[in-house]
Amino acid sequence: MATSPLLDAKIPAGPLEEKWNRYRSSVPLVNPANKRRLEIIVVGTGLAGASAAATLAELGYKVKAFCFQDSPRRAHSIAAQGGINAAKNYQNDGDSVYRLFYDTVKGGDYRSRESNVYRLAEVSGSIIDQCVAQGVPFAREYGGLLSNRSFGGVQVQRTFYAAGQTGQQLLLGAYSALERQVGIGAVKMYSRHEMLDIVMIDGKCRGIIARNMVTGELERHAGHAVLICSGGYGNVFYLSTNAMGSNATAAWKAHKRGAFFGNPCFTQIHPTCIPVSGEHQSKLTLMSESLRNDGRIWVPKKQNDNRNPNAIPEDERDYYLERRYPAFGNLVPRDIASRAAKERCDAGYGVGPSKMAVYLDYTSAIERYGRAEANKNNLFNATPEQIIQMGKAVVKEKYGNLFDMYKQITGEDPYEVPMRIYPAVHYTMGGIWVDYNLMTTVPGLYALGEANFSDHGANRLGASALMQGLADGYFVIPYTIGAYLANEIRSGDISTNHEAFVRTEQEVKERIEKLLSINGKTSPEQFHRRLGKIMWDKCGMARNAEGLKEAIQEIRALRKEFWSDLRVVGTANELNPELDRAGRVADFIELGELMCLDALNRNESCGGHFREEFQTEDGEALRDDENYMYVAAWQYLGESQWELHKEDLVYENIKIAQRSYK
Repeated sequence: MATSPLLDAKIPAGPLEEKWNRYRSSVPLVNPANKRRLEIIVVGTGLAGASAAATLAELGYKVKAFCFQDSPRRAHSIAAQGGINAAKNYQNDGDSVYRLFYDTVKGGDYRSRESNVYRLAEVSGSIIDQCVAQGVPFAREYGGLLSNRSFGGVQVQRTFYAAGQTGQQLLLGAYSALERQVGIGAVKMYSRHEMLDIVMIDGKCRGIIARNMVTGELERHAGHAVLICSGGYGNVFYLSTNAMGSNATAAWKAHKRGAFFGNPCFTQIHPTCIPVSGEHQSKLTLMSESLRNDGRIWVPKKQNDNRNPNAIPEDERDYYLERRYPAFGNLVPRDIASRAAKERCDAGYGVGPSKMAVYLDYTSAIERYGRAEANKNNLFNATPEQIIQMGKAVVKEKYGNLFDMYKQITGEDPYEVPMRIYPAVHYTMGGIWVDYNLMTTVPGLYALGEANFSDHGANRLGASALMQGLADGYFVIPYTIGAYLANEIRSGDISTNHEAFVRTEQEVKERIEKLLSINGKTSPEQFHRRLGKIMWDKCGMARNAEGLKEAIQEIRALRKEFWSDLRVVGTANELNPELDRAGRVADFIELGELMCLDALNRNESCGGHFREEFQTEDGEALRDDENYMYVAAWQYLGESQWELHKEDLVYENIKIAQRSYK
């Protein structure tokens, strides 16, 4: 197996721990006067986009930033709850850059690029310093030091957090940095704008076509480089933990213009989500993985047990993660915890009205914290009631907003009864293929954060999405983009009157008119819901060849029906959310087909990609390193046509092993 000649990862030479420093010391630079002549377009203003736009503007580049929300503060990064990883070793428990690197590669089931992951671990500490300097209110210990907690897939405490709203606080820090640049005129902000295509001139990305979502007007924007920072594509499943507006359009348009798509079938199922309650739902709500730090997960030992959970004695409870994975217990990685919950529910041990849920219980944590508080206050004869009251106060300080959220949604008090949780679609490890510089296969087009494939392999460890987004934006792209822009200073201004802009805008306009002219009977949401059911049933937590083949045919039939029976109300020249959704659903349908094709092609189980035909005797994922240790990079050739290109994954610094958390 050899890497495709069309893929050059541009990994620097030298020892792993020296690659990034050597690269930074030798990368071409752009002098400050020339930076003022270069314009960069940033699509998306979540953590990756906001940090990149702010940092590049601070360096002196002219930046245009685009988001489809009314403010960058609305980016879905705000929803991240549990924390952000960094190899600071504040707990003195054996953490290091290498251990963070190793845990991340192992957590991704050995399907990520070694050099990118090591760089991520290397800059992680700087992210925390940057965010503290911005005023991000990380939790602190009694003595004032930053606090850490545990997350899945690791045996050290390296997760920094701000209660259960870490993403919100980090985004406000990046947003503040961005708005400073907006205020001084270094960044021009375009809110309520959606990128609908990229513009290619002489084989390079030279700009975008965006739609003003308020007026409906199509706009041409030129740039010497374009950064796609538009997040992941989990909403292809319809029901997911993503915001309703999260979509794949920017990444998909880039793909159709030549950017290869990497590992599209690698999607993450998060184990701690509030279960589906009925057909009326259009979104699922995540309960942070940080809750597994102190909570214990269990089901009754008796099938179809309808008793109140508090009435079930301890010896009649199955703490199945602690039983199956004694070394990691409730802190196994997300893919393993999710499949274990599914297995218990499928076997008839599920709880709640739907029997598709398991318990996440804080009883023992409340008692443990309460006893510690009693000892701290010299209450050696504290009553059980006092202990519980003090324990609840500690839990409230650590996780209060998450408990409040659960109670608000379900009507049940998680301080009194265990939470009910079940896995749901969350993050996407696949995305646009990028090299070490974060450039796609299209010159001048970059992808950052969840929009690219690079760092998480087949499964993302918790608290690493925030780490990757900020690493890419603050500490990677400011260096690597110079390697490209150093040769672009002679390009001069790029005119939006170029025939490529005119032609691309016309193609976008024709597509919009086609969506509006079908005048069928079915709404975009109905098509989206049907696509989501196909994807969840046949390309979700478990996949098999027969189901994937059926899914591909069903999606092709759905696409044909979409383009003949879609109904979009309203017009193009106005605020029209139905039109926005129709375009996004059309892209999801095409992406869904590629995801199923990729899953069918990968005849192994790894991380979140679990093929039922490939598992060990005890139900664990069975990798095939001999035949599938590569990145699957798909090139778009036309409707339902893709060509597979492979990037070999070479591990020189870690020992490849069957992943075990037992």
